[in-house]
Amino acid sequence: MDPWAVFAVLGALVLASTVLGVVWRSGQGRIRTSTTTDTVAIDGVELGDGVTLLQFSSEYCSPCRATARVLDELATQRHGIVHVELDVAERPELAARFQVLQTPTTFVLDAEGRIRSRIGGAVRRDAVAAELDRLLGAAAA
Repeated sequence: MDPWAVFAVLGALVLASTVLGVVWRSGQGRIRTSTTTDTVAIDGVELGDGVTLLQFSSEYCSPCRATARVLDELATQRHGIVHVELDVAERPELAARFQVLQTPTTFVLDAEGRIRSRIGGAVRRDAVAAELDRLLGAAAA
């Protein structure tokens, strides 16, 4: 095979990988709102008075630790917010029920236990804070 053709193929592979990586990364930490009216009940999990941050993690997931720190901070800074972290290895039935395909995955539940938002990947503090403000503001209105 011609060396230039090999370089062209390798260059195309590098370019395609870079584009796919950028697209995948842009979706990480993005909040997807939910319009479901179904309530969530989980054995052994007590929901918050206002909002529950339900995080699915795994033992060897470093972004899970960072996400837990951010969610813990936000929960302690605001009244009525509870952060609950579940290990997918310990609760695989919940991971399947909520269709968790990656860790961390965080669900934002309102006071009635309805899923209001889903965040795949490491969370962004400002985005979660804005979502909490939106939900708590809607609850107060």
